[in-house]
Amino acid sequence: MYEQLTKYILDTIPVNDNELASILSYFQPLKSKKNELLINHGQSSQRMFFVENGCLRIFFIQEDGQDITRYLAFEKNFATALVSFISQEPSLEFIQALEDTELLSISRRDFHHLLETVPLWEKFYRHYLEHAYVTNTNRLMSFITMDAVERYRILLRESPLIIQRLPNKIVASYLNISQETLSRIKSRI
Repeated sequence: MYEQLTKYILDTIPVNDNELASILSYFQPLKSKKNELLINHGQSSQRMFFVENGCLRIFFIQEDGQDITRYLAFEKNFATALVSFISQEPSLEFIQALEDTELLSISRRDFHHLLETVPLWEKFYRHYLEHAYVTNTNRLMSFITMDAVERYRILLRESPLIIQRLPNKIVASYLNISQETLSRIKSRI
């Protein structure tokens, strides 16, 4: 079960066998049912998840009740309510399994213990934070500089899995458009 995580770690940092074994020992298997919430709005984020199989969605709900999907994590990706994980403030986001999902989970405490005991884990964390920053900045810029059609085309080109595996409601939420707008865009492209 740890093969994908092992490959992800070894592709990111050059740890030796003992360091790798130590890192992996802190990750616990976790199964989540479709639609199960792993973090609720207002909870403090105490875990980071690695998706072995399935999909996690990180989203928030606007004042009008509309949910907006910030991030989707498929296989071989990490996910957490990062602002809360770092700050320990209550999360403004939810984390939901969109499919029956198999995860490997590490507690915040154990994650920080690794930062203190495995020197290369800091490099791993920096890589994770840099990737999260670039991803979030690119999404923000797309909302500011592109119309819905352009965002859909980029999604189709760069992340077709989202369109192939997830219902239109989630795709529309990820693009921050209505389902009706998404239907119109799909019929034109």
